[in-house]
Amino acid sequence: MTNEATYQATDGPAAGWLSWREATERALYGPGGFYRRPEGPAGHFRTSVHASPLYASAVARLLTETAESLPGASEIALVDMGAGRGELLTAVLAALPGGRLPDGRPVRACAVERADRPEGLDPRIDWAGRAPAGVTGLLFANEWLDNVPVDVAEVDGAGVARYVLVRGADGEERLGEPVTGADAEWLDRWWPLMEPGVRAEIGRPRDEAWAAAVATLDAGLAVAVDYAHRAGARPPFGTLTGFRQGREVPPVPDGGCDITAHVALDACAGALGGEGGGGDFELVTQRDALHRLGITGERPPLALASTDPAAYVRALSSAGEAAELTARGGLGDFTWLLQRVPAELPPPHPFP
Repeated sequence: MTNEATYQATDGPAAGWLSWREATERALYGPGGFYRRPEGPAGHFRTSVHASPLYASAVARLLTETAESLPGASEIALVDMGAGRGELLTAVLAALPGGRLPDGRPVRACAVERADRPEGLDPRIDWAGRAPAGVTGLLFANEWLDNVPVDVAEVDGAGVARYVLVRGADGEERLGEPVTGADAEWLDRWWPLMEPGVRAEIGRPRDEAWAAAVATLDAGLAVAVDYAHRAGARPPFGTLTGFRQGREVPPVPDGGCDITAHVALDACAGALGGEGGGGDFELVTQRDALHRLGITGERPPLALASTDPAAYVRALSSAGEAAELTARGGLGDFTWLLQRVPAELPPPHPFP
């Protein structure tokens, strides 16, 4: 629980106290911020993209299926939100001979990232600070929304939800002003706080970021992949944490570690009319999504070891990678939010 010292107007930025949203923005994306370091995210944690090329092959298949539902488009876009150093797009293009779909249509690959374009990146990949507007195809956001900075709220001893302030130098926290306005409305709808000491990450900026990204699609499919939670099963004390060099660490917003929190993906769907507001969306586990796309983790038949030992070893290795991507308690527990644009577009990927 944070320090409940009475909030004073002088306890703002001049005294070193910032909202978590502002502190995270500076720590991750400011000059010298964590995501502007040359090693990139892969230098500190391993995502599904880095775990196996099978993940890119699944995205390539999803792109192909999406394109099949868009027969009138002469060019199909693949937009990677929060592209890191372009690893996913590089691998997807490698999985598509000549960077084209099986029907011959070209793929326009666009990496959306706030860091500078890395040297040596495939010249076929466009690099931009925001998603290009008016495209048709697949918008894919793998572990992007969890790094959209959000404010944190905590209920004080009097039952009032207040913003949590943080000191960037050491991560020390204290309570600030009461949560009001649009943030209070978001909490009431998506994450009600009922008891002193409980906390929430206010996901409204993520809803807005997702809605803005999806709005750039004229037609196609938008997918967000993150660790997530849904209404009725929110964590009572939030999920804010830090990561550095592959290890979870206290979330100190000094630029030395990643600052992340799980995503209320049902609220993101709600920003586009889903989750009780209509619209066409699906929330499925990564395990189910990848199974649908042919990544199952099934071991090869033992007989193959006798007839073609090299092929057996390759298939066994691939099965191990697929098992990691789909494992319960691990990467398989990621949630995929899938939203079609327009909602009437035939689904390229029906899930059970």
